[in-house]
Amino acid sequence: MSGATSFTSVPVVDISGLQSPDRVERERVASEIGAAARDVGFMYVSGSGVDESLFERLLAATKEFFALPLEEKMRSYIGLSRCHRGYVPVGEEGVETGTPDLKEAFDTALDLPADDPHYLAGNPMLGPNTWPDLRGFAEAVTDYYQAVLAVGHRLLWAFAVALGEDPDVFSRHATKTPSQLRLVHYPYNPDAQDGQGIGAHTDYECFTLLKPTAPGLEVLNGAGEWIDVPLLPGTFVVNIGDMLELWTNGAFVATSHRVRKVVEERYSFPLFFNVDYHTEVKPLPQFVSEGAEPRRPLRAGEHLFAQTAQTFAYLRDRIERGELVLPDGSLQTRQFGQQARLGAN
Repeated sequence: MSGATSFTSVPVVDISGLQSPDRVERERVASEIGAAARDVGFMYVSGSGVDESLFERLLAATKEFFALPLEEKMRSYIGLSRCHRGYVPVGEEGVETGTPDLKEAFDTALDLPADDPHYLAGNPMLGPNTWPDLRGFAEAVTDYYQAVLAVGHRLLWAFAVALGEDPDVFSRHATKTPSQLRLVHYPYNPDAQDGQGIGAHTDYECFTLLKPTAPGLEVLNGAGEWIDVPLLPGTFVVNIGDMLELWTNGAFVATSHRVRKVVEERYSFPLFFNVDYHTEVKPLPQFVSEGAEPRRPLRAGEHLFAQTAQTFAYLRDRIERGELVLPDGSLQTRQFGQQARLGAN
């Protein structure tokens, strides 16, 4: 088992070859992706094929929405949704730590019809999106979501190949996923000092495709040092999440990361790529046979929802009122990433 090394920078991987008709070229790129996942847990990916105009439309629509009066934005408040979609005001997140995050967001995901059976059955992360009454907003967000989700499917194939597994070992579980796209706005903050806008954490899903507009992201290396992840035009930042760490029993690391407080206004667009809600995730046989102690299985969607419910004020309120009961064993935190490893040493 390798785990994240004492890296001092984040590697760049050109993934354009994943769309090559040549299987050897696709496997070469997959090998590079696998090396970055093992040694760092973070990488930049270039050559995604996502048209920059899609991001420009998304950014323009996002700026228009967040510029609306709070009263208008609250008409799309996430607490009105049955499947965790909509506007997240400043202070909604981070309340459990006593220090609410100084940011606002808008949460979207796979836009399912209102008669979707999972939604009708009460699934807390699957259903229709909430859309504000803003011309072109839904279209801009949806077009970007679909384009980046397609990149995510190619990466999911590459991770499997890099591990020497059946190329579909993960993909067969990605048919109707609770993969979230967040539109995040960090307002101009003249009082920002050296400190954390978002504290150290890992992402709950398989991996994340991130596109920010300003610096601030930092990643924890294997020596416990924080490494800056500067802006690199034409790329996405990709980081391994909890589910791929669990599937590989720690060979791929869900590397802990945080966001510094910065003075300048900042927008950030993470797409958290997940597998289907009820997928049982447990270490693949190759990572158990090596003598490593296998980690406890989790269901992908239950892990996502349990961690989400501990972060958002409206969900914490529902738990306290007895309206929500989280799955047994889903509340464990700090079991992933470099913080967990370093804390265990």
